[in-house]
Amino acid sequence: MSPPARRGRPPSEEAALRILDAAHALLLERGYDRFSVEEVSQRAGVAKTTLYRRWPTKDHLIVTLVTRMQDAVEVVYSGDVRTDLVRYLGQVVAGLDRMRTAGRPDGAHDRSAGLVAEVAAASARHGDVGDAVHLMFARRNAVVLALLDEAKVAGELRADADAETVFDQLAGAVYYRLLITGRPSPPDYLHGLVDSALRGVAAGPRRPDPGGAHS
Repeated sequence: MSPPARRGRPPSEEAALRILDAAHALLLERGYDRFSVEEVSQRAGVAKTTLYRRWPTKDHLIVTLVTRMQDAVEVVYSGDVRTDLVRYLGQVVAGLDRMRTAGRPDGAHDRSAGLVAEVAAASARHGDVGDAVHLMFARRNAVVLALLDEAKVAGELRADADAETVFDQLAGAVYYRLLITGRPSPPDYLHGLVDSALRGVAAGPRRPDPGGAHS
């Protein structure tokens, strides 16, 4: 008689989840500079070799954490593209601010980009980390681009609207303010940003189909 099938996650997956949970908590508590892979392995209850086998440096682990944070931001088309984009950008800004102030209790009062800048620097230091960062943004951006395409199909945006250009205007402005100027992106700024980006691509009133009505 064959042994009963095992249920639940494989041990390796369970260990990875423990590592990521412990790393996430430690990163928000300590920030980039005081983030220790050794302490993550202790908190997760796994051997350092288990952790390093999957994430060879702390930069690799942190990029995985950032990907996980981004994937938690919901992107759904509700039928009102303006509202959807303002909500999405608000969630992104909130997440970036948590990353910016990670491990820095007084971070809310300065203009340092904190962990966000460290991730950008890590992508420049390691080619494979850079590839992972680019893949992370490509995956995430594809979801928002799909939302904009749905808005085109629904008639909210012009059929010839370039979704990538619209999204670049929105994301580019948010990251520029964070990384370059250090200025915040409050709700009124996000509303104005979305209005500006959509102004040139919003569809006009629908015209009646000349062949659809008969006297």
